[in-house]
Amino acid sequence: MDINEFIKEWLSKSNNYETEKYLQLWQEKAVLDDPSVGQIFKGHPGIRNYFENYFIGYKTQSRLLKLDILSDNEAHIEVEFTGEFPEGKIRGTFDFTFKDGKINKAKAALK
Repeated sequence: MDINEFIKEWLSKSNNYETEKYLQLWQEKAVLDDPSVGQIFKGHPGIRNYFENYFIGYKTQSRLLKLDILSDNEAHIEVEFTGEFPEGKIRGTFDFTFKDGKINKAKAALK
């Protein structure tokens, strides 16, 4: 798996609000923990909820600032979010664990 290319694709699907294609990048039972919104999102239904509320709902665009590939199945990214939310622009991070070429676990945080 080429993590660099995967992250580019993940950002593209996110920024183009391609919900179904975005979900295809996640394992069916993936878990996304985002303490900044106080929730853990489980499986495709939960991740769809997260994506539709916080990305589509706020017209969020994400720009990659830094990618650290930690191992064959782990990566850390730093991003800049812009959108229709109170701050208008804010930085965040994602820590990913991959399995079988898809995201299995993610932890998000705002900076």
